[in-house]
Amino acid sequence: MRGIPGMLVASTEFVEAAAAQSAALGFNAPAYFVRHPIQDRTDAEMTALADSAFAAVVALLVA
Repeated sequence: MRGIPGMLVASTEFVEAAAAQSAALGFNAPAYFVRHPIQDRTDAEMTALADSAFAAVVALLVA
């Protein structure tokens, strides 16, 4: 690690894939999952989703 915070943000569709990739790489990065699907959400819905996730994402980054 180089001291640069990092994490995964994905939709709940990718929980299992993230776990498999984490195990394969031997790297358990912090992860935050939002409700799936996201591709058909409006800009306003995406903004609200990001706003609601922001505090949790920051908390994971600085933990």
